[in-house]
Amino acid sequence: MLVPLMVHGHVISVVACTCALPAGGSRDNWRLARGARRAIFQNGGNRALVSLRVIDRPSSVCRRQLSDGTDGCRKCLISVQFISSSVTTNRLTSISSSSPHRFFFLYQLYLTSMTAISVTSLTVNTRVYEGQKPGTSGLRKAVKIFQQEHYTENFVQATLHALGDQLTGCTLVVGGDGRFYVKEAVTKIIRIAAANGVRKLIVGQNGILSTPAVSTIIRKYKTQGGIVLTASHNPGGPDADFGIKFNCDNGGPAPDNVTNKIYEITKTLQSYKIIPDISIDIDKVQSVSIEVDGRPFIIDIIDSVKDYVELMKEIFDFASIRKLLQGNADKPAFKILINSMNGVTGPYVKQIFSTELGVDETSLVNIKPLEDFGGLHPDPNLTYAKDLVNAVKEGPYDFGAAFDGDGDRNMILGKKAFFVTPSDSLAVLAANLKLIPYFQKTGVKGYARSMPTAAAVDRVAVKNGVKFFEVPTGWKYFGNLMDAGNLSLCGEESFGTGSDHIREKDGIWACLAWLNVIAGLGKSVENILLDHWKVYGRNFFTRYDYENCDSACADKMMQSIETLVEKSDFIGRQLQYEGKEYIVKQVDNYSYTDSVDGSKATKQGLRILFADGSRIVFRLSGTGSSGATIRMYIDSYENDPVTFEKDAQLVLKPLINIALELSELCQHTGRNAPTVIT
Repeated sequence: MLVPLMVHGHVISVVACTCALPAGGSRDNWRLARGARRAIFQNGGNRALVSLRVIDRPSSVCRRQLSDGTDGCRKCLISVQFISSSVTTNRLTSISSSSPHRFFFLYQLYLTSMTAISVTSLTVNTRVYEGQKPGTSGLRKAVKIFQQEHYTENFVQATLHALGDQLTGCTLVVGGDGRFYVKEAVTKIIRIAAANGVRKLIVGQNGILSTPAVSTIIRKYKTQGGIVLTASHNPGGPDADFGIKFNCDNGGPAPDNVTNKIYEITKTLQSYKIIPDISIDIDKVQSVSIEVDGRPFIIDIIDSVKDYVELMKEIFDFASIRKLLQGNADKPAFKILINSMNGVTGPYVKQIFSTELGVDETSLVNIKPLEDFGGLHPDPNLTYAKDLVNAVKEGPYDFGAAFDGDGDRNMILGKKAFFVTPSDSLAVLAANLKLIPYFQKTGVKGYARSMPTAAAVDRVAVKNGVKFFEVPTGWKYFGNLMDAGNLSLCGEESFGTGSDHIREKDGIWACLAWLNVIAGLGKSVENILLDHWKVYGRNFFTRYDYENCDSACADKMMQSIETLVEKSDFIGRQLQYEGKEYIVKQVDNYSYTDSVDGSKATKQGLRILFADGSRIVFRLSGTGSSGATIRMYIDSYENDPVTFEKDAQLVLKPLINIALELSELCQHTGRNAPTVIT
């Protein structure tokens, strides 16, 4: 017999029970009712499997309270959540049945598994969307494109399908940078993953996980990969950008062979599998189990910060950093200013710098993740993090750091906003890695940089006798080297720095690494750089970004440059500007062969190398969501101490003008100035 029960106005029926609930009034019957009992409660088409246990015979007060107005009705207490309704409570809630009984009995319902016994996956017909080709770091498009019917579902299905034999029974991590559309995308991923045989999803609370945290969790729990919802440093909001990328079981971005496979699947996809009615509260840390197509499916909503913070405490000397930041009678506190740019790092910054290191929260700004990043462009550079630059320049701060939307990029500033280029940051950390406990234990295996990054770290590798690698732009190219045990530290000129502790670049890690080095050396940021240049010389570096250019015009410009440099007489040519002369030594369109697996990457950027070691590089970025971003890189080495404190733009002016004239960039694009200079 179905016994109707009421919870918060929702009708729930007992549809099955392992044993009869006590029907008689004898004390013996009541005693027999003690112990574990299992029952299935139903709300509409959704069911929850729970276990019951008599927790006590009601007191007279409790009995009177329960019987008011419901004389003759059996009562029990319930704490249960249904997967597709608003029936959610964290407290025991009164339930009454319509069956009269002689005695009242109190039950506590223990949730053993939440299951939709009748839930089966559905196959939804779809259509192919052109252009779902992942770029340097995933698929990035305008939000409105992802909001098209079936668009997000198609790409998620293709990503899961690309796992092949690994898909059924696998565990995946899911989280994003908190931008607009993350929560909607998480819900879609849960529904599609459930229908495709995934065994477990580990999801960040509120849908939030920094990109470094995703890599941390993949590696810690040995999952088959993770889906990261981010457009990184691109703007957020309904009229801005969104992105999805897949990280493999090593915690790193999917390599070209995987992203190419995903793209090929998107070109022929005709349907996807989904369970449309699953609705999980991702704002609450909990574990939810559902039975889908006869298989268990688990969603673990986890504390977004915990695992990552634990790893940082293992890597760095927090005691020394805390002593530096708090100061003592002999040395004033080292004042820092951290800017999360309303991105995902806010909760991590608060836990690490405030809770663990004792920094006053007034020194931690923009630490609340916002769907539109508070109107900020979450790219930590001198242009988009201008508020941090000004605050450090004008305030009492010894150190400043900013992080991008998903937490994998960083900008480092010294007192009075002394700017540390990403290339110099990488080189300084390389020269001082042994001050960090993690590397004292693991040793230093090798250094690497992306091709456009200034060659400062190369000189550290030579002096220290450490292996060095140059790879194309894209963090995925570092992963194989790390997995093979060849690489400890790597970086990109695009404000990405990281190590083999995970397989992603890591903004907070870079900041803590700098603080650990500062604590160990007892010097200011500027003095650390000046001393470094005295030993290794200085690579002056700048990058000019021309964003959202017409793609056809950008392609034509690149073709024009390539045609020019391929001329037989170009090598050896003398290029001059205002009396400064550079002799062309080598030209190419950079290609790369992975030393571990032999995979190849071609056409990674046009390079003009000069006899004195200076370089001009042109490439089209793969991280934009629309149009084309042209990047022009200028790198020139100086070992004369007289030049070390000069402004980079002044030192590089001849090369900058040679590059602009050579490329005819202004004529091709119609741009008279770059969008961003770093």
